[in-house]
Amino acid sequence: MTIQDLRARIDAIDAEVLSLLSERARLAMEIGHRKADRTESFFAPTREKQVIQGLLRRNEGPLPEAAIRAIYREIISACRALEKPLRVAYWGPPASFTHVASLQRFGSLTEYLACESVSDVFATVSKRQADYGVVPIENSTEGIVEYTLDTFSEFDLVICAEIYVEITHNLLSLAGSLDEVGRVYTGAQPLAQCRKWLEHHMPGVEISEVATSSRAAQLAAENPATAAIANTMAAELYHLRILQEHIEDSPHNRTRFLVVGHTETPPSGHDKTSVLMSVKHRAGSLFRALAIFDKYDVNLTMIESRPSKRTPWEYIFFIDFQGHCRDPHIQKALERLEQEVQYVKVLGSYPEAE
Repeated sequence: MTIQDLRARIDAIDAEVLSLLSERARLAMEIGHRKADRTESFFAPTREKQVIQGLLRRNEGPLPEAAIRAIYREIISACRALEKPLRVAYWGPPASFTHVASLQRFGSLTEYLACESVSDVFATVSKRQADYGVVPIENSTEGIVEYTLDTFSEFDLVICAEIYVEITHNLLSLAGSLDEVGRVYTGAQPLAQCRKWLEHHMPGVEISEVATSSRAAQLAAENPATAAIANTMAAELYHLRILQEHIEDSPHNRTRFLVVGHTETPPSGHDKTSVLMSVKHRAGSLFRALAIFDKYDVNLTMIESRPSKRTPWEYIFFIDFQGHCRDPHIQKALERLEQEVQYVKVLGSYPEAE
């Protein structure tokens, strides 16, 4: 076949794909009408995970898994917008990693609202000025995001989903080379994650900490003698050159984000649950509480403590474990936990992200 023949075949396939996409969209609209009648959530993490996993199992190539995920993220986003356009609040300015995480989960056909703080995200969703909110919870190298944990105690929202984002840092600038840079703008976490690279490749260069990576990129765009540590999305948004890619000290750098909203997520078969817990102030209380998880064969994936804002020297524990709160053994464990501890609150059950 000639190139013209191959292109004609591609055109025919594209026409067929478009017809099938239109049919899929009409079916999604019908589902949206039925959900509206039953007041169901239009964001369905469990169903969307099932769709993607089914496609990946059937994928025989040559498209890699990442391409399948990206393509169907946008297809699902477009069809969801036909059911009901969603508004999603996220922490940070445009091009922050939380913005990247939001796009990765909800796609581009979603209305996004940038918020100045994690508390603002929670407040915006609580007031129903946004359907969902996206906030960071932990980083694989720097640990827990403490202000997110603290905010969960202040609002009555449900965790609906989690997102993992591979964190790659780049040095962005209007300059043509590293030698032209006299100052580097960076957020606190990117600085901690790129400190060794900076010490080795840019010794003596002044480091200025700012609130976010996006703000760093904004400042670097104003002065060609400066640079910023930020992502590729920030480079595109602020028209900066990438002087050096992947300057993070650890290649295994991921951040976990949570999606918060008002509706519970049904079981997917591979779920995670998050709870807040406060134990009684007596010897062995924490041991006895944690022993309950062992008794009911519940695998803990994270436990963190934060000072209580109400009583001095009392602590609240944030715990993640595998399983859904509707699973029989999880229900038994939570019932027993309520009897043992001073306070327990289920923040939500949601599909485990990959």
